[in-house]
Amino acid sequence: MTLRAVPSILGKRGYQELCGYPTRLPVLASPRRLPFAYGARLYATLQEDGRRDSGPPPGFDASQAKQSPNTSKPQSNSSDASSSASSTRPGSNSSNSTSSSKDHHDWEENPDLSISKFSELPTKDFGVNQHMIVNEEFKEALRQILWKFRAPIRYAFAYGSGVFPQSSGKVDGNSKLHPSPPDAISKVQGGNQKMIDFIFGVSYSQHWHSLNLQEHRDHYSALGSLGSYAVSKVQDSFGARVYFNPFVTVNGTLIKYGVVNLDTMCKDLSEWNTLYIAGRLQKPVKILRDNPAVRLANQVNLIAAVRTALLLLPEEFTEKELYATIAGISYMGDPRMTIGGDDPRKVENIVKHQLSNFRRLYAPLIENLPNISFTDSATSNQNWLDDPSVNAKLAQNMDPTTRGHMVRRLPGAFRKKLYFEYQSKFNIPRGEFNEMLENTKDEDPDRIRRREGGPFEQRIASDTEGGGLREEVRQVIESTIRWPSFTQSLKGPLTAGFARSWRYMKEKRDKAKKGAAAKKDEEKDKRS
Repeated sequence: MTLRAVPSILGKRGYQELCGYPTRLPVLASPRRLPFAYGARLYATLQEDGRRDSGPPPGFDASQAKQSPNTSKPQSNSSDASSSASSTRPGSNSSNSTSSSKDHHDWEENPDLSISKFSELPTKDFGVNQHMIVNEEFKEALRQILWKFRAPIRYAFAYGSGVFPQSSGKVDGNSKLHPSPPDAISKVQGGNQKMIDFIFGVSYSQHWHSLNLQEHRDHYSALGSLGSYAVSKVQDSFGARVYFNPFVTVNGTLIKYGVVNLDTMCKDLSEWNTLYIAGRLQKPVKILRDNPAVRLANQVNLIAAVRTALLLLPEEFTEKELYATIAGISYMGDPRMTIGGDDPRKVENIVKHQLSNFRRLYAPLIENLPNISFTDSATSNQNWLDDPSVNAKLAQNMDPTTRGHMVRRLPGAFRKKLYFEYQSKFNIPRGEFNEMLENTKDEDPDRIRRREGGPFEQRIASDTEGGGLREEVRQVIESTIRWPSFTQSLKGPLTAGFARSWRYMKEKRDKAKKGAAAKKDEEKDKRS
């Protein structure tokens, strides 16, 4: 039986499930309530076969925020759990608050990344904040590109300026970049056509490349001649373990796609061992094919991004400062940013042109964190979430106990690096350091299970010497990203071929020059 015969045998729905399409789209960390409720028009997008791309959150109320604009700044010393007692909040149901809280703690503290069904997620609507709303026809055009790949794609998202504009007008696009794109892509990109970037999550790298080489040999460089084993070996042994094929035409559209193993993806999202995939998913992307384990891991990633940003920010800050800090995490330590290989205004442009998407992604998570609140009167307006002119103010609790809890809740691989930084900074001998960590585990097993910070984490949170905790976190981010990004770039000529790699680097360099010139002009205008 050929692959082409499968859809007719299983039917469209069955074949979509086989290839990784969800039968339902689950949301958030908790079903209790959303902060400001995005309204059904933002959340509900019905697909052709009746499945939701994302569902309306339960019990939404756009006129309510977690904290009234006139209340004082957050002073809670409670654990930095993503949920506080739901019975204390409007609209909560005391009869189910215990089970909801338990489910929430379980998914974040010990995420089960072996799940294979959406029904195994903590709540029915878990993670819907990850799904951005885009033009329906454009979304279907992107999905049609996926259907041109016969090898099974379990998770896929489109990202970058080809999907979400990062500038105004015809700045760095091309009116004739795509050979013969679908009408929907032409309409959305207009005369500013850009290559569309994808990431494909696959179950078995070698098997996937074996099938894809048979179908799309022209996508690969000379390395493809050595077979799927060589391709998968290069993918999984170097850099961030992603294999990119840039400047290939699929369905009349110029695209770049990266292939990554699902286990690698979930590990990076939940542990931050390279921040390569995690960093991309910390910014708005369009998920085209979902996977329950990735959705769970990405929710861990997103809430960790908020916590890390809070450790980098002062007591009071604005909404744009928060999102810019989160978006900037993946660019810290990226060699391209230090050698002028990309637009220096990239982070600023991403946040400026995608503010509503950042709100969709992170406002529900902010609602569930007890140590951060909106303090701006503008948030009392029911429609403020749709208003790009609003830059809401926020405040966080700077108490060392609370911030110590945040340190303890950082992703495992990332937190371990931070601990070693402070072992060196505090001049703690290795033996004493290891004994201290072991004693901490034995001190209060229940506290450790809840991932609450102890004396060591509180000492870290209280650090103000030489830039303090903010500088140490920044250094750990840079060291986490630098080597995987550098080696990933080095293998580009091997995987993409020298001609495509040169073209890609040249376009990035040109974009960097234009961005630097524009930034200089902006600074000159401000001074004048």
